[in-house]
Amino acid sequence: RLYSACHDEGFDMSVGSRYCSGVNVVNWPIGRVLMSYFASKYVQVITGVAIKDTTAGFVCYKRKVLETINLDDIKFKGYAFQIEMKYTAYALGFKIKEVSVIFVNRQLGTSKMNSSIFGEAFFGVMNLRWRKISGNIKPKQL
Repeated sequence: RLYSACHDEGFDMSVGSRYCSGVNVVNWPIGRVLMSYFASKYVQVITGVAIKDTTAGFVCYKRKVLETINLDDIKFKGYAFQIEMKYTAYALGFKIKEVSVIFVNRQLGTSKMNSSIFGEAFFGVMNLRWRKISGNIKPKQL
């Protein structure tokens, strides 16, 4: 469905979203659901981006998006990387579609979330907004 949104429907990028049709998460503790959901709401309020699941990692990019974004300017790590890529594509005018998915918690391994990743995302979102306002989100020069 992500590929179809880009290939057949003409979107430049599609995001597998846990939140575009309610909350579609299985086996997550309620605290994790709330943190993820409200983190995406925070990103929406600060940046104005219409994406409901800004931390989603299930994404389809058209080649032109990745060729246009100056990947050397992408600085965030952790979950904030996902936010920065989506916001940069949005700021550069690419058409983005969210596709509803059901997210099932991992069976093996543990979350990498920690205070530094949280801080980067929290303060980094304000930095992203400032970079757009100040004209510092630009396409890659070929």
